Amino acid sequence: MTTLSSGFARARRWLRDHPLAFDATLAFCTLVAMICGSFTDPGDGHGPPAFGARTPELFSVLLMTLAAAALVLRRRRPMQVLAVTAALAAVEYVLMDPPAPVVMSTVIALYTVASRTDRPTTWRVGLLTMGGLTAAAMVFGSTPWYSQENFGVFAWTGLASAAGDAVRSRRAFVDAIRERAERAERTREEEARRRVAEERLRIARDLHDVVAHHIALVNVQAGVAAHVMDKRPDQAKEALAHVRDASRSALNELRVTVGLLRQQGDPEAPTEPAPGLAVLGELVATFRNAGLPVEVACADRDRLPAAVDLAAYRVIQEALTNVRKHAGAGARAEVSVVRVGTTAEVTVLDNGRGSAGRRPGTGPDGGTGPVGGGPGSGGPGGGDGQAGGGHGLVGMRERVTALGGALTAGPRYGGGFRVHAILPVEARTGEPDRPGTAGGTGLCR
Repeated sequence: MTTLSSGFARARRWLRDHPLAFDATLAFCTLVAMICGSFTDPGDGHGPPAFGARTPELFSVLLMTLAAAALVLRRRRPMQVLAVTAALAAVEYVLMDPPAPVVMSTVIALYTVASRTDRPTTWRVGLLTMGGLTAAAMVFGSTPWYSQENFGVFAWTGLASAAGDAVRSRRAFVDAIRERAERAERTREEEARRRVAEERLRIARDLHDVVAHHIALVNVQAGVAAHVMDKRPDQAKEALAHVRDASRSALNELRVTVGLLRQQGDPEAPTEPAPGLAVLGELVATFRNAGLPVEVACADRDRLPAAVDLAAYRVIQEALTNVRKHAGAGARAEVSVVRVGTTAEVTVLDNGRGSAGRRPGTGPDGGTGPVGGGPGSGGPGGGDGQAGGGHGLVGMRERVTALGGALTAGPRYGGGFRVHAILPVEARTGEPDRPGTAGGTGLCR
């Protein structure tokens, strides 16, 4: 049984891959059926049909052969094949009595047309074929017009139209399901790729913020220690202590980030709070220890959602890092965080003159705009680039825009640089902004 079913499956696949061979086989079988039917005499309707009671005329055999041969092209020229077979069937009804069953080829041709065209075309062509052949059989036949043979022509042609339309509808339904499944699969893959890309950007942004800040402080304090090692060893020890603290903080944050990447499945909730404005004093202290005077101004103590709080902290961290690296000697910075309606505004200003050799108003690649500093080009954005190979300002802007906010950075009139971020407290965070609400931190402490 298994061998028989596999043989049928192979034969079906072969015929599906060779439609012309299938149509030729169908045409031959139809010709055999029409010739066998032409030997049958239906009689007067009161008894069973008698096989062999009559012999088909040579002209009828010729018409049956031509109609069967036309079926070979039924897929390529369905309308033309239907017209030819219907014309041959009508000629048979008009000239021969009793007629041979040439109409069998018309039934197959009509089914093909119905299965390959739209429904309105099927109705028009089907009704025309059904009415024309039934009228020819009733008018030119020797039997009464109400005989079952005449109504059989109407029934078989109508059945062919209905069956073809049903097959066409099923094919369209299956194709629609397949297309929907393929589209859903493509959409799922695109969504997965998009999420992976977003996660990579987020991780790169976090690593940049951690590494750029702490390594910049380590570099500064190490330079101070090397400079005063011989003359003022106490100050050198203090600088080395700051180096140790900064490196420990960097290692801890990197360990947390890398640990999240190594976890499989959904990562567990972190046991330590994410950095935010609650620890802004500690952040500012590290810059002051590195020799950068920083003044902090906060208008109130409203609580911010966690996402907004983290974004504000990272913006301040990156901006001050760039000030320390590129604003030059004697630079001072000012940080302000205020609540304005439904937004929190973060501003970082400096009065630096920029790194030596940097042209006012240009970025690291020589272009103009907010990426470089003007007079005082080395401010926080003064070049975005100076920290992390050109991704500092980009990272700040991505953080702010992800929350629906806006960030501007550019030279100040009279010297220095300005970074200004507007963070909507309610948009895209889904967290309440009322004082005392869980999930947020104080605006400044």
